[in-house]
Amino acid sequence: MNSDSDLQIAGDILEVPHLLQPAREHPVTVAEFVGLARAIAADRSQWEHLVEYDAASRWYHRLRSGPGYEVWLLSWVPGQGSGRHDHGRSSGVLTVLQGELTERTDRGTRALDAGAQRVFAPGYVHEVVNDALEPAVSLHVYYPGLTEMPMHTARCEARAPQDPVTA
Repeated sequence: MNSDSDLQIAGDILEVPHLLQPAREHPVTVAEFVGLARAIAADRSQWEHLVEYDAASRWYHRLRSGPGYEVWLLSWVPGQGSGRHDHGRSSGVLTVLQGELTERTDRGTRALDAGAQRVFAPGYVHEVVNDALEPAVSLHVYYPGLTEMPMHTARCEARAPQDPVTA
């Protein structure tokens, strides 16, 4: 029986540089945008000193932009919310950096603690609120960059199947 491990048989991939894909300067896939958000979240020096809190309205700051994407930093004091909205043609990644936020959708309500991430496609309708007693901070990556945020005044209800005879 051969006792060699797969690594010993295959060798060290790091010693074969032509097989490694170079790291991209700017993300282009959903996984890479999630990774970007996680990397920024892990490095508090990139964002912590920028955070401000505004009792009158949500505070936001564009932290970074690249070809086809933007990264926004938002703060939420207790009681502040986004209202029901979507992000037009943009997809996104929402990451809670500190505190707790609540996300409400037609499918239910979800508590998002620090470190939680949500990925959404164009047209995804939700509302984000700080229902906690402490301020919260979140990071939002939009691709393509956010150009519209249509508000939804009425709650979208799941529709019951229609009877084809009476419909």
